[in-house]
Amino acid sequence: MGRIAYAGARVFDGAQFREGALIVEDGAVVGFGAAEGQVVDLGGGVLAPGFLDLQVNGSGGVAIDGATDRAVLETVCAVQARLGATGCLPTLITDTYDATARVVEAGIAATKAQVPGFLGLHLEGPHLDPRRKGAHDPALIRPMEARDLALILEAAAELPALMVTVAPESVTEAQIVAMAAAGVIVSLGHTDCSAGVARAAMAAGARCATHLFNAMSQMGNREAGMVGAVLGAGGFAGLIADGVHVDPLTMRVALAAKREGVFLVSDCMALAGTDGTEFRLGGRRILRAGGRLTLEDGTLAGADLTLPRAVQVLVEAVGIAPERALAMASSVPAAVIGRGDLGHLRPGARADMVHLSPDWALRGVWRQGVAV
Repeated sequence: MGRIAYAGARVFDGAQFREGALIVEDGAVVGFGAAEGQVVDLGGGVLAPGFLDLQVNGSGGVAIDGATDRAVLETVCAVQARLGATGCLPTLITDTYDATARVVEAGIAATKAQVPGFLGLHLEGPHLDPRRKGAHDPALIRPMEARDLALILEAAAELPALMVTVAPESVTEAQIVAMAAAGVIVSLGHTDCSAGVARAAMAAGARCATHLFNAMSQMGNREAGMVGAVLGAGGFAGLIADGVHVDPLTMRVALAAKREGVFLVSDCMALAGTDGTEFRLGGRRILRAGGRLTLEDGTLAGADLTLPRAVQVLVEAVGIAPERALAMASSVPAAVIGRGDLGHLRPGARADMVHLSPDWALRGVWRQGVAV
């Protein structure tokens, strides 16, 4: 592809804004310098590392479910790239053991085929607390059994990354220890546990929380709950920054309390990247209206969100510095899954990039220097 200088936009490298044009050669970042030779004039806005979405329930009209195969994962990853996420974790919500095994099989096939943008899997359930089920089917929620743990450990050995959302009420500390030792990103969510129980799970190896504030015990004056445990600890936490799942003021307070480790997720569903207004999830209708996805009873069911939109909400509605908002969509999720080659624009890194307008709308996407 030769040497190309991307100029005319502010360049965010994953940690800070840099001076000069971004120099890319043969799909990798060379560095920063003068706009010489072959120049792409971006005409303003911001050039940032490709965004990484660690919670994607579907895209392009297809959902991650028991019928998922490699082709479905390819579709989801391709649609996500067009929406600004150059890499993602396709996410299976609570389902049967057999459905989970089929999704794991598809993920292993996608790994072997090196599907562009496929970073691994996120299994959100079924080992949750039915009191905090959200849109998950309560009939399928259950405690973790020996065969569930064995499947997860086998998957962790074959996938580039595996995140598993569990409620401490549905797993044992020994199971958390085993998953963490195998490299699983154990994330706490859909839980009504106390702060003490949450802290014990963190001590056992859980190092992440799923969609902070949503489907978890809240922080009170005498019991800090799951939210308080997350805000008062290290580790990571996903955040759905659509202004619907979490109020902007609540986000501002949370981000002031937890200065590091919070990353953006879309929690998007099959309608992402389409103009559809409804689809079925496990036989239930999911309706799209007014920037929301809901069950027929009004329960939020995922989000109608992209990561560029989430960045816009953080900057314009929450008042977060652009550098932090951009990092929450790039370098922070890269750290969650241990991918130092992603989420940054530094010498030797992959030239996965997004171009955003001055008002944070998506203008362009590149994977390894190739325009999507």
